[in-house]
Amino acid sequence: MQSEKFLEVHNLKKSYSVSTGAFTKSNRRTVAVDNVSFALERGDTLGIVGESGCGKTTLARMILRLIEPDSGEILFRNQNWLRARGSDLRALRRTMQMIFQDPVASLNPRMKVGAIVGEPLAVHEPNLSRRDRRKRVAEILELVGLGLESLYRYPHEFSGGQRQRIGIARALILRPELVIGDEPVSALDVSVGAQILDLLAHLQREFSLTLILISHSLPVVAQLATRVAVMQKGRIVEIGSADEVLGAPQHPYTKALIAAVPQIPV
Repeated sequence: MQSEKFLEVHNLKKSYSVSTGAFTKSNRRTVAVDNVSFALERGDTLGIVGESGCGKTTLARMILRLIEPDSGEILFRNQNWLRARGSDLRALRRTMQMIFQDPVASLNPRMKVGAIVGEPLAVHEPNLSRRDRRKRVAEILELVGLGLESLYRYPHEFSGGQRQRIGIARALILRPELVIGDEPVSALDVSVGAQILDLLAHLQREFSLTLILISHSLPVVAQLATRVAVMQKGRIVEIGSADEVLGAPQHPYTKALIAAVPQIPV
């Protein structure tokens, strides 16, 4: 049986104008993502790795349509995601969620955790009763390792790792099919980050998630990814199974990244 092409990205491009000063205009543009294409099968975990500024986050935000590409095509479950409007757009958007890099900046400090995690339900399922919403929030908080008392506390009362668990709960409350983690452990201590990666692996099995994991760290990508794409200067220079890319890299840039890491678990 042929695997389903869950997500297809074709020739995606994005550039930005370059400012040369506060009172001058420039026609110069810098290319952030340059003709990127890849396909992802349902249930896969694609690790996108590369140095800071290589276009990883821009690519992730285009996939979620947080920013629009200059050109290219994105097919999500064989639907043209970039042409979706109205009710089609809302229906597709709830199936894609992001876990952000900074668990402090991504949580509203004036809202209690129960309201933060339940906010997507208020937007996408407005007819849900308050009791049912609270039940759903309590269930997802328990799944990410936080107790019922978390509902009534504010983000500043939690550690960095616990805040990231809150962010993960918020991302999963709508039961999405695709989750993008944008450097989800880079702001955490190594040991705490390892716990978050273990949690993501568990939740992927629990919810049958397809994951895209953005990271500058090869060891982080190696822990979860089934496939790896290596980005350099806006382009994917190498892509394949995690074993192939990390165990027998072909591109000089991939080899240099691996050589800079003392040991990678493959």
